[in-house]
Amino acid sequence: MRILVVEDDVNLNRQLVEALQEAGYVVDKAFDGEEGHFLGETEPYDAVILDIGLPEMDGITVLEKWRAEQRVMPVLILTARDRWSDKVAGIDAGADDYVTKPFHVEEVLARIRALIRRAAGHASSEIVCGPVRLDTKSSKALVDGVALKLTSHEYRLLSYLMHHMGEVVSRTELVEHLYDQDFDRDSNTIEVFVGRLRKKIGVDMIETVRGLGYRIQAPSK
Repeated sequence: MRILVVEDDVNLNRQLVEALQEAGYVVDKAFDGEEGHFLGETEPYDAVILDIGLPEMDGITVLEKWRAEQRVMPVLILTARDRWSDKVAGIDAGADDYVTKPFHVEEVLARIRALIRRAAGHASSEIVCGPVRLDTKSSKALVDGVALKLTSHEYRLLSYLMHHMGEVVSRTELVEHLYDQDFDRDSNTIEVFVGRLRKKIGVDMIETVRGLGYRIQAPSK
């Protein structure tokens, strides 16, 4: 899963980025509204954390522009505690949720997990596909109750496929959501990770849809 953090406070930006990366997300960052708008307009994100009080272009304007451009990724806005009007303006502009400053990073992580789950149509923090269970809260995957030892890239791949269970996901889409903007992207590496996942899962669940991509679904009985 790929997240964009748009926050002009350097220390807070770094704190959020590090926490998200530790939780297994790929993270891009911006420090002003213009840069944030450009990234959100041109790159595919699974969620965005957007501060309201940004230089160059304020967060409300950024959000309004994204929605006008039909960008539908979930957006969590950050607001000052005493500015209730910002919360209302943010929600009216198209925000999906908000957190007031100061906040605990754990709350932001929980709200981001919830936004991504809801966007993919999942209500629970656990996503189940046949014998595979993905615990998005702890960033762990289990098969028949036994924890899988996955690399960060393998977990991200499995997580993205399971969030889009039953759908055909192209290699290009996987590359765009598994790597940040500065990574030297090569869709051929996806085949390697899929092969490793298949071996570790030990169940025939990840289907190659020739010419289109991959799909994960529960094995037929």
